Parts: sequence; C-alpha cells; structure tokens
Amino acid sequence: MTGTTHEWPVGAVACARYRVVHETRYQYQSTVSLSQQYLHMTPRPFAWQHTESHLIWLDPVVSEGRDGLDYFGNTVRHVALTVPHDSLLVHAESTVLLRARPTLAKIAASLPWESVRDMMGKEKSATTLEACRYLYASPHVQWFPALEAYARVSFTPGRPQLDAALDLTRRIFDDFEFDSKATEISTPLEQVLSGRRGVCQDFAQLMIGCLRSIGLPARYISGYILTHPPEGKPRLVGADASHAWVSVYCPSLGWVDFDPTNRCLVQHEHITLGWGRDFSDVTPMRGIVLGGGRQDLDVQVTVTPLPVLGGV
Repeated sequence: MTGTTHEWPVGAVACARYRVVHETRYQYQSTVSLSQQYLHMTPRPFAWQHTESHLIWLDPVVSEGRDGLDYFGNTVRHVALTVPHDSLLVHAESTVLLRARPTLAKIAASLPWESVRDMMGKEKSATTLEACRYLYASPHVQWFPALEAYARVSFTPGRPQLDAALDLTRRIFDDFEFDSKATEISTPLEQVLSGRRGVCQDFAQLMIGCLRSIGLPARYISGYILTHPPEGKPRLVGADASHAWVSVYCPSLGWVDFDPTNRCLVQHEHITLGWGRDFSDVTPMRGIVLGGGRQDLDVQVTVTPLPVLGGV
C-alpha cells in the first residue's frame, strides 16, 4: 500500500472535489509464478489539481514495491509479486481537489497559431524547451499529409491558436463516431482518420497528431471524467472508465486542455493521472508475467463528487 499527499499554494480554493476508485482485476487460466507491474495510477499534482489523499493496494500483497517519477514527471509505482497466484487485483483510491481553469472567455485572446509555431524554433526558455518534448512524432502519433490537411481546416491563416484548437476539438466530435469495437491500442491514426470511428484514446491521439503536424506542441493526458447518470437514476458503482484528452501549449496561459470526445474545453470534471507523448507513456498498468496462460481483464472506475470544504 502507498499513501501520498501534495501541497497546493497557500490560500488556493477548490471548485470541485472527487473520490476516484480504480480497480483492475486479472483472472488467469493457470498459475502465475512472477508478476512485475508498472502503475500510472497516482493523480498528478499541478496548478489545477491537488491530491488530498491517495493509496494503492494489491491482492496478493506485493513482495517488492517502490515509487518513482518517469521521464515526464508522473508518479509511478513499480511492484513485484513473487508468490504464485491465479488472480490479481490492483485497487487505487484517491481524493482530489480541482481549481477553476481558464474559461472560454479567457482563451479567446491567444496569439495567432503561426506565431506560436515560429516561437517553438526560436525561444530557448526552459518552458518552451519543455513544450518541445511534445512537438515530434511518437510511437502512437505519426503525422502524414491527410492529417495536416484535416488540421488546416481549423488552423486558417492568422487564427488565434486556442480558438482554432477549440474548433478542431468540436470538429473531431462532430466528424467521428464513438465505437469501442472499431479500434485497438495499435490501430494507426491513418485508419482512425479514414474510418471516422474510435474511442477517447484515438480521438486524443488524432488531435495531437493534427497539432504536431502543423508545428504546435500537444501532449496526451490520461485520467478520468465525471459522468452523469440519467435524471432520477443513481450513480452506478464501477460504471465510469479511464479517459484521455489533449493539452495544448499556449505561451501566455501555459497548457490548456481540450476534450475532443466530449466537445469541450476542460474545466472541473476531469481528473488528471498524468501526461506524456501518447498512450504508451501513461498507460495505467503494464507489466510482465511468467505463466498465467489466457487472462480475463475487468476494469471498474467510480468517480464520486464530494463536498468542497473550502480553501486548502
């Protein structure tokens, strides 16, 4: 089990508070003799998010475990299980506080997108150099002419960067259909673009590819989103899911998040686990096992709104 807390600026006020429970269960066909796992299940503290409490526990109990930071600054948990087991449960539980992010009115006056693109090649500040990590092709985000052509429908000459990014967010929502059976983790962006179907991971990586293809840094965000049950119906335990969206670098505001799956500028219903170049950098759980044979996977996520208690 691990437990962590993180400090927010003195006097910071939360606009939302959530409890997140993320459970991953593996049932194996035969006994596993050794399992080593790499977990991205710890919410990341940053300007808009504070982790009030967090813990991870596994069944069976880990033989070895340690926390660390990955290349992108996300908290990771390395665990090893050396006792034979036929199933594995990973339970992550967090309480997070969120601050108000920039609104639509706030992002309206961003620089023309070409100015931001040109700045990436000239500015040498630490902030700009850090943003350049997210400017190039990555394992799941390659660019190609059709991707740039799709981006340029929104990124017309002289258009403010964030206005164009919001337009791209809305176009992806309007042009693509959510279909959980249409793609897999390895489905290339060319197929996503031509088929116009996919899931949140695909839409996030598609938007990132569009932005990078015209010289704008964009990073992949892994996390959760609060879902709303039908009116009059109770919130179901385990009915939520992991989510993904996009963060766009803006010189005046820093990183601004957009959710193409939900056609919105991210505000106070998204909980961030971490970020990277694409899905492969921040997958919630990956590892190796010895033995096991065929495995059945079940993932359940519950995001519950909690009362906001005031300043932190």
